[in-house]
Amino acid sequence: MSSNDQKPILYGYFRSGTSWRARTILAWKGIEYENRFVDLAKLKNNEDDYIKVNPSRRVPTYITPDGRALTQSMAILEYIEETHPERPLYPKDPFQRAQVRELCNEVACDIHPIQNNSVQAYVAGKDMTKREEWARHFIARGFEGIEKRLGKEAGKFAYGDEITMADVVLVPQYYNALRFKLDMSAFPTIERVCKNAMAVPEFIQSSPQQQPDCPPEFKQ
Repeated sequence: MSSNDQKPILYGYFRSGTSWRARTILAWKGIEYENRFVDLAKLKNNEDDYIKVNPSRRVPTYITPDGRALTQSMAILEYIEETHPERPLYPKDPFQRAQVRELCNEVACDIHPIQNNSVQAYVAGKDMTKREEWARHFIARGFEGIEKRLGKEAGKFAYGDEITMADVVLVPQYYNALRFKLDMSAFPTIERVCKNAMAVPEFIQSSPQQQPDCPPEFKQ
């Protein structure tokens, strides 16, 4: 079998928002891939094979059909978008494309890293109440700006009436907001567009509850 016949590989974790981004674009583009599951909490220092794949000890990692690795979710999304241009996730107009990228970066650069589990653990240890308070604070702070932007740019979805990369990135962050019990009443547009996107088959297929490594208690 040639390298072109090999399926790509996605290392991920069911509840990882960045893994969800990658799963969604793979579903959207109709790309068959091998799913490999990584529980980051159970990795042993320098002993697990996954650390050799991704020394940063994070998910997702995407292995291309020819065996090359990408280890940052936004780079993975851009690579897949560029190599599979069918069903594009960006508008044609350069300025509109930049606006979609801005929405993506609001989440990927300004919200998600601060509310991530590793940061929560550093600032609050095992105090789950403080960890959730931290996550809610920074998600809400980021959502304030996004909510105002969506008031101008949103249609049925985050940017107009077609699914874009902004939805691929925003939906997992909305899921995290619900997970951390953020009151969404101040963010009605975010909630509306995310609920619309989450009803799209590719988002359902890639959701945490649909993943084989999702424990039964999280499927409810």
